[in-house]
Amino acid sequence: MDSDKKRILTVISIATVIVIVLAFAVFYFIRKANQKEAEVAEIVEQMNFEKEQVQKEYSNLNSEFEGYTTTIKNDSLVKLLQNQKTKVDQLLNELRITKSTNLKRIAQLKSELATVRIVMIQYVNQIDSLNSANKVLKTENVEVHRKYRAANDSVVKLSKDKESLNQVVTRASILEIYNFSMTPLNSKGKKTGWFAQTTNLQFKYTIGKNITAQPGEKTIYLRITRPDEQVLTKSPNNVFPYENKNIAYSASKTIEYTGEAKSDVIFWKVGEILPKGTYRAEFFADGNRIGSFTFSFEK
Repeated sequence: MDSDKKRILTVISIATVIVIVLAFAVFYFIRKANQKEAEVAEIVEQMNFEKEQVQKEYSNLNSEFEGYTTTIKNDSLVKLLQNQKTKVDQLLNELRITKSTNLKRIAQLKSELATVRIVMIQYVNQIDSLNSANKVLKTENVEVHRKYRAANDSVVKLSKDKESLNQVVTRASILEIYNFSMTPLNSKGKKTGWFAQTTNLQFKYTIGKNITAQPGEKTIYLRITRPDEQVLTKSPNNVFPYENKNIAYSASKTIEYTGEAKSDVIFWKVGEILPKGTYRAEFFADGNRIGSFTFSFEK
């Protein structure tokens, strides 16, 4: 009887130990399983994060391509960038449908992303170089235009100065006549105070000194205007150019002018009855009016 009790107690003890061991084993494996599940969840979360990061990088790169293709003007570079952008779009679409657990493909896509980025950096460097060159060219172009305008302004100013100087020289070279006088002469060449006895009008004058005027032969034209504004002339062909037209003259004389003051005389032969009143005598030379005075006939 006692031996049976001992045997039963021994079996119970062994069963208890086995239950305790099994309980510890189950607890252990459950704990290990929970740890493994947590590790797997963490790995999956990390994979998802990695995929999101790669996807974000592709999206950013795509945006960068958009920015460059809308600002650069070089057609060749635009085409190259468009090709790379198309490639990025394709890789981005593939990345979206790739499972997060496909670590191998994600790693490949990430590698391809790095390659595309390197290519883009090369293109960007070319763009920067072109932009820098364009800035230099624009700066040089502005400077060239500035110098051209300055040179053109100088030429215009010099031209105006030259024109003004020419006008001054031209005015300075115009002859001047002074010491005018008119003396009526009779048929014997004597001064007379009677109109009816006058056969010639003697006009004395002095050409002033002028070192600017061109020396040489000078034709002096005398133009006598009656009180009724009619010009005394011997022939309708007696004309000379003045202010872009031909006008009549009464008498002319060619003299040798040296630049020094010169006194001379011109005669007008009276061939008609001269009316009473105030007459005007004008002198011309080299296409310029060089002097005038008035005189009267009253007797």
